[in-house]
Amino acid sequence: MSNHMLVERVLKLIKPIVDNLNFELYHLEFKREGNNNYLRIFIDKEEGNISLEDCEAVSRAVSDILDREDPIRDPYYLEVSSPGIERTLYTHEHLKRYIGFNVIVNIQGLLKGKKKYQGKLLSFDESVLRVSCEGEEIVIPKSKISTVNLKDDL
Repeated sequence: MSNHMLVERVLKLIKPIVDNLNFELYHLEFKREGNNNYLRIFIDKEEGNISLEDCEAVSRAVSDILDREDPIRDPYYLEVSSPGIERTLYTHEHLKRYIGFNVIVNIQGLLKGKKKYQGKLLSFDESVLRVSCEGEEIVIPKSKISTVNLKDDL
């Protein structure tokens, strides 16, 4: 089974549980690092910060169904955490939520001689991101973007 199919299968199993606990399933990934596999669940909530107790509650709840349904054949470590202050923006919903916020856009290769742009996220569509950098609007093709992260302005 491909990694994408595995993530989709796990997503279908755990999303209702995470929703029922009043958390947002922000992101889900399955990665191999060294000799170990990791299933990482990133949760968020509308009000306040994610606590260790929140992560423990989600971990316990999803562990039951993952053990019962056993969608992952190989041994793995389950990690549940917050997406963090400088979270990666993966989806259109994430980008939409953070329009007007400061972001760091990492570029694949170079764009106008730079590998990274930092500024205010102005808008986006299917093909480009618009960021205000030092008073100039930069139009970044999505095909050139490696990652987009919130910038911690604390």
